Amino acid sequence: MEKMTNQEAVSRIAGSVVVSDQPGKALRSWREKLGIKQIELARAMGLAASVLSDYESGRRSSPGVQFVRKYVECLIALDETKNRMVPKLISFDDGGAILSIGEFNKPVEASVVINAVKGKVLTGELEGVKIYGYTVLDSIRTIYALSGYDFYRIFGSTTERALVFTKVGMGRSPLVAVRVSQLKPRMIVIHGPSAIDTLALELAKKEKIVLVLSGSSSEKEIIESLTSIAMQASQSASQL
Repeated sequence: MEKMTNQEAVSRIAGSVVVSDQPGKALRSWREKLGIKQIELARAMGLAASVLSDYESGRRSSPGVQFVRKYVECLIALDETKNRMVPKLISFDDGGAILSIGEFNKPVEASVVINAVKGKVLTGELEGVKIYGYTVLDSIRTIYALSGYDFYRIFGSTTERALVFTKVGMGRSPLVAVRVSQLKPRMIVIHGPSAIDTLALELAKKEKIVLVLSGSSSEKEIIESLTSIAMQASQSASQL
């Protein structure tokens, strides 16, 4: 990557972390996406691995802007010596696969998201489940346009999100794609079929993912409902 692109990458990644409600988890998410081991990054930053672990897990108070910047700069430097995944993750043509993506400034109860998409829970426990963002995907375009590392882009700044797949046949393909991915969403919402393939249900159970069948009338209705939740969460967070 050229110097200017490096700076752009640092700004984009660090920016997504700073605005996250859980910056520690957002940092860890980026590190995992890039396949960098915690001990490698700690060494590059001149820190003990236990200190880095405390920040990523939220056991220490939220990292400051300078810490986040150093973390991201070292992450990008390590990536340049390995897989060079950063350019693929911050700049690519999704072919129209991603219909909408958003983060919640304040965590939202899983039941709120389910109600928004007029959903029915097929498998998974809801107790204590919080959702921090959402991504609405055209499942057909996702299969054709997103592959390999591109698929990681749909997770935004956190994996604790709902992935909503539209234009779904029986629900098998989205679950297979998630099954082979290193990153797993907290919830998957299927929109389109009247019933779900038994394999999809089995995969969701194995991955401990909340699987929901949406009864919304259209993609537009889903996007508008989730966008409304994001706006409400933002307003609520700003009043704290």
